[in-house]
Amino acid sequence: MEFDRRRQLSNATRCTLTALVATTLLAGMAEAGPREQARRIHDRIAGVPPDDTVLGSMETEIAAGRITQAAYLAMESPYFYSVTLKNLATPWTNRDRTVFAPLNDYTATFIGMVRDDVPMNGLLSEDVLYVGRSSLGLPAASPSGNDHYEEMERRHVDLKADLVRSTQSATYGLPPQAAAGVMTTRAAAQAFFVAGTNRAMFRFTVLNHLCRDLEEIQDTARPTDRIRQDVSRSPGGDSRLFLNNCVGCHSGMDPMAQAFAHYDYDEAQGRLVYSGGTVRPKYYNNAETFKPGYVTPDDRWQNYWRYGQNALLGWDASLPGSGAGASSLGAELGNSEAFASCQVEKVFRTVCLRPPNDSADRAQVGSMVASFRSGGYKLKQVFAESAAYCQGE
Repeated sequence: MEFDRRRQLSNATRCTLTALVATTLLAGMAEAGPREQARRIHDRIAGVPPDDTVLGSMETEIAAGRITQAAYLAMESPYFYSVTLKNLATPWTNRDRTVFAPLNDYTATFIGMVRDDVPMNGLLSEDVLYVGRSSLGLPAASPSGNDHYEEMERRHVDLKADLVRSTQSATYGLPPQAAAGVMTTRAAAQAFFVAGTNRAMFRFTVLNHLCRDLEEIQDTARPTDRIRQDVSRSPGGDSRLFLNNCVGCHSGMDPMAQAFAHYDYDEAQGRLVYSGGTVRPKYYNNAETFKPGYVTPDDRWQNYWRYGQNALLGWDASLPGSGAGASSLGAELGNSEAFASCQVEKVFRTVCLRPPNDSADRAQVGSMVASFRSGGYKLKQVFAESAAYCQGE
């Protein structure tokens, strides 16, 4: 009896102490002054504590009610580029979606575009590549290897100061019309054009940049006329599986993945291969599976998801919804509302250390998506607006 009474008292004491600690922490967060808010915002944006000079400047801005300006000061830290942005982008560059991968041309190009505050809706469509400054004495940027970028990381090169904008056509010799932003970087080709049927490039681009996996946007009501020969119409002898499952992804994916018909990754050479005018043999893999299926003649693509339930992805009405090649497909994806929303939510999670949880969060994200699109797709602006909203909570 005495033991049970003591245990009950002990449990009650622990509950009281837990409640007191929680109340103290919440009170501390609510009463955090400008200096503490500045410290937290810098930690979230740059990934490291600020020095006294930066902390003082940020504190002054926050005390004056200019939290977004304080966030921009945090973005002056080189660690914003080498830590925060690298960790944000690196999972997009590999199938495992791991952050534990070396710096590469995909990640460096994203970082450079954010640094230069250029419109991010060109991330999937422009002839752009960021490389290290020539005066650094790095191995030359090569379409056949990653030594240039790995050496930058090994030397801890300042990505804020020493990334230089170039083009894939000038650096890699890719025809300008074949360049499609990060989708045609060497890292992306190695991860998503290797072997297979090039559907991986479409799937991972949608997953990483529209924040939707194919299962989430499948639509069995779309036409099936562009589904390739390698997809069985009666998997396991049951046509219902095709009509109720396979069609959902392939009817939308195959017409758009046709944009990559001239691309491949040569493992022996370690580089992207582009054969303009010639469809890669992989597009005819397993042609006997369903011979009446679609035979890819070129790289002309069409977005069947502009109609039906996936019209809600917010396709740009000023674009035609069809085209030829990866660059025009990248423009279709990069100018969608889903692309803008995906980038904003990723930044929100990075700065606020949580997903949007309630109606106020969702309203804030919606407002930032609107300003991101109308303001020229500037990602630094989203970091600043997220910091102002969370205020180092």
